[in-house]
Amino acid sequence: MSTVSFIDYVKIFTRSGKGGAGSAHLKRVKYNSKAGPDGGDGGRGGHVYLRADKQMWTLLHLKYNRHVFAKDGVDGSKDQSTGAEGDDVYIDVPLGTIARDGETGDFIMEITEPDEVKILVKGGRGGLGNVNFKSSTNQTPRYAQPGEPRIEQTVILELKILADVGLVGFPNAGKSTLLSVVSAAKPKIGDYAFTTLTPNLGIVEYRDNQSFVMADIPGIIEGAHEGKGLGLRFLRHIERNPVLLFIVPADSKNIRQEFDILVNELQQFNPELLDKKRILGISKSDMLDAELMKEIKKDLPDVPYVFFSSLTHTNLDKLKDLVWQVLHID
Repeated sequence: MSTVSFIDYVKIFTRSGKGGAGSAHLKRVKYNSKAGPDGGDGGRGGHVYLRADKQMWTLLHLKYNRHVFAKDGVDGSKDQSTGAEGDDVYIDVPLGTIARDGETGDFIMEITEPDEVKILVKGGRGGLGNVNFKSSTNQTPRYAQPGEPRIEQTVILELKILADVGLVGFPNAGKSTLLSVVSAAKPKIGDYAFTTLTPNLGIVEYRDNQSFVMADIPGIIEGAHEGKGLGLRFLRHIERNPVLLFIVPADSKNIRQEFDILVNELQQFNPELLDKKRILGISKSDMLDAELMKEIKKDLPDVPYVFFSSLTHTNLDKLKDLVWQVLHID
């Protein structure tokens, strides 16, 4: 997934369809030019829907298609004919998409289930034809209702990736390399800051044909919650992950301190992130001998941990076992 092809935030302008007007037609028959009302109802204006597409994982398709309009309903006509409904329009979005009011930022809805469909903007109701207003005291009503107007709304669509496990760490901690060796994902890997510029997803195969989804989140830096580095742009993706796998390399100057900085950044961004299950993975452990490993263990935080190496594949099965175990703790 390249930087160009991954879009997780877009503002669109939506407009539902206007309801068709009811008809005020008076029936005309031989010998009676005013035989009574027979005006039909107007058709409903088209809705604007959000529809889940589990094959999508970006909002790129909306970047150049930001105006979404449904069709108007058709007016009612004689012989109590109801006007046709305006065509609805569907906006396909990835699972994990949130819709917010473009003016206030208020939450509208979220799409999290496969094939889920929700009305984003309602079409106007069609007006009632004059036949609905006939009564014993008003045998020939000459009026009908207009259809309800269109609704125009600016909407912010925001994607928060759905994954079982989110990889959290500083740039070059080894997150992308880990994802590339435990799944079929092929993230861009390089020895420079912010190699990962977009989230990457990988399906990790586990025992007995089971699996879980792992997300490589772009590297966090100190001050990310204030918007530094890639900052707020990607921290929100972590909100969807029930398990956070913190990756700290074995050659870090202070593994405990680096872990604490990462936790603090998440806390400053959203304190609820501290309620998530945590695992510490110490990457690049092929450069450690048994004595160094023993010393490092003395100062590790009180969370489940594992030393591993993506280069030599050391303890990768142990890491997957630990993730699976923590993921399924009630």
